Amino acid sequence: MNSLNKYSPYFLALLRIIAGYMFLLHGTAKLFEFPLSMTGGNGGVPLFSLYGIGGIIEIVGGVLFILGLFTRPAAFILSGQMAYAYFFIHASADNLLLPLVNQGELAALYALVFLYFVFSGAGAFALDNKRAQK
Repeated sequence: MNSLNKYSPYFLALLRIIAGYMFLLHGTAKLFEFPLSMTGGNGGVPLFSLYGIGGIIEIVGGVLFILGLFTRPAAFILSGQMAYAYFFIHASADNLLLPLVNQGELAALYALVFLYFVFSGAGAFALDNKRAQK
């Protein structure tokens, strides 16, 4: 099992890059209807709405996460956004602990993944590593 430890930073980088990419796509779907429309083809959500601000956070945070730049603070903000999404958009008093029922499982999982990166850092192939060398 200890022989797998040497691959941990690389797997962490893979998780960071894929999570950032998927999160970025949530933002582009909200604001630009790419790769799909979240408004039924009625244009992107209004920029200065709750969903518009969420889309901006998802795009900026997703790009920072992919690059591994300011990973810990970005992860903290993204985790908070997803915790907000779970508790205030999806969950209610009668289904708080039932994410499958309230359709908040993705928000809850993102919140935990991003919170993990607050503590773990970016892993390999991150611009944070280059910044730390200076």
